[in-house]
Amino acid sequence: MAIGNPTAFLTPEQRALTRRSLLTGGLGLASFAGLTLPTFAGAMEAASDLVTTSYRLSPPGWPKGQRLSITVIADLHAGGPNMGRDRIRQVIDAANELGSDLTVVLGDYFATHHFVTERVPHSVWAAELGRLYAPLGVFSILGNHDWWYDVDGVRRALDEARVPMMQNDAVLLGPRGRRFWLAGLGDQIAHRLGRNKYKGVDNLPGTLARIRTDDPVILLVHEPDIFTEVSARVALTLAGHTHGGQIRLPMAPAMWALSSRSARFAYGHIVENDRHLIVSGGLGCSIVPMRFGVPPEIVHIELG
Repeated sequence: MAIGNPTAFLTPEQRALTRRSLLTGGLGLASFAGLTLPTFAGAMEAASDLVTTSYRLSPPGWPKGQRLSITVIADLHAGGPNMGRDRIRQVIDAANELGSDLTVVLGDYFATHHFVTERVPHSVWAAELGRLYAPLGVFSILGNHDWWYDVDGVRRALDEARVPMMQNDAVLLGPRGRRFWLAGLGDQIAHRLGRNKYKGVDNLPGTLARIRTDDPVILLVHEPDIFTEVSARVALTLAGHTHGGQIRLPMAPAMWALSSRSARFAYGHIVENDRHLIVSGGLGCSIVPMRFGVPPEIVHIELG
């Protein structure tokens, strides 16, 4: 597996927190806040906390009375110190206990930061995802880290674990009278072309063109930025990527939302013009193996 520089996609301001500054400053938080406690607390939060964040909603594009429960797993970033084998097993067990009708996994499957203490092979994290169960199925998409560092390996692992991967595709699910479309979009920044320049493999019009009935639509995306282009035809868009900012110090904005519209789509349930988006805070870490104020989460959604 080829591992590149995971800070290459950052803005110049974010890139100023280089590996040297992070090491010199106690992984950055101590120098940033002038305290060692946030560093320790952030590492512990990433490695030990696990919450279930629940949403109950009835978007305009979803039929009244049509009930559906969804478990969302985003940004696993498998690798120690915070997402080793045992920790991944804990996450999968917790997700299965929710008993949702549908489970979706939103990309970024392995850690690429400089501080990985335990390598988790693709076969291991994928086998754990293969334990996920839901009556209507388990579906996945790819994230930018998968594309940037080992997209072929990730695809093989998901295939061997029998976790269907969607890219600009849609599938009709559910029993007659309660059917819905699940659509999965290709990654929007899959190819790095230079400094702050990317080319995606996403095709939103082509994906929606695969929808051939009037049944409601749920759209899976990795980065939430595409939401500005999603039409009201889609009842609910589900995204990851931002980690909810990953580090949120009191009275300060999120440090690393990693989205061109970070303040707008950083986290949670967003409604714009009667269109609904839920952005998961995810589970793992980018840049540094810690979270602060944004605990690792599994999202549980009840529609209708």
